[in-house]
Amino acid sequence: MILFKIENLVKYFGGLAAVNGVSFSVNRGEIFGLIGPNGSGKTTIFNLISNFHKPSGGKIIFKDKDITNLKTNKICRLGIGRTFQVVKPLGRLTVLDNVIASAFLRVHNKTEATKVALETLEFCNLIHRKDDLAKSLPIGERKRLEITRSMATNPDLLLLDETAAGLNPGELDEAIELIKKIRDRGVTIIIVEHIMKVIMTISDRIHAINFGQTIAEGTPEEVANDPAVIEAYLGEEYAHGK
Repeated sequence: MILFKIENLVKYFGGLAAVNGVSFSVNRGEIFGLIGPNGSGKTTIFNLISNFHKPSGGKIIFKDKDITNLKTNKICRLGIGRTFQVVKPLGRLTVLDNVIASAFLRVHNKTEATKVALETLEFCNLIHRKDDLAKSLPIGERKRLEITRSMATNPDLLLLDETAAGLNPGELDEAIELIKKIRDRGVTIIIVEHIMKVIMTISDRIHAINFGQTIAEGTPEEVANDPAVIEAYLGEEYAHGK
């Protein structure tokens, strides 16, 4: 069952087409990977979905509803959460208060918001940091806080933008387990990621883009063996080293 789709999505910045006719659909309960070289348009697609940028053309459909020009807060309220490539927690607030702020999207008083925040911190394995200032967290836990804040909005669809960047091998394994755990909870995921260990391990399907256009889509194995993807992104070393 299709939960989300984009149809012929286009975004121009001046005369440059950052996204040029990209279409894909995501099934409910799926982990859908979005890959491509730096500057290929991946984060721009996330920004179009969240209406941080307005599309120049095309449609964005969520739960059979056209959300193309919906305001950002309404998109989140409908059930689309996201993380950002550059994490910016509310540094002078505690970890708990950061998550409480997100929980207020769904609840209407501090008691309920605190309950949601504590449950979400427990789920995301960050409860031991609840009383620490967000600015004191190392990068791995800041990334986890970013996911926790998004999960506190109770999303049906979660957009993850390079949540594994900068993590050490142990933290990578923990990130993979958390993403699987989120999917097992019933949340559909679209993930942008450069680390192939992550994207190839967890994705059900992968959509590859380059210069704002689709170059391949399929299972991780199909995409990893696609000549256009190897040339544009993975490189012959990856293909021969698998």
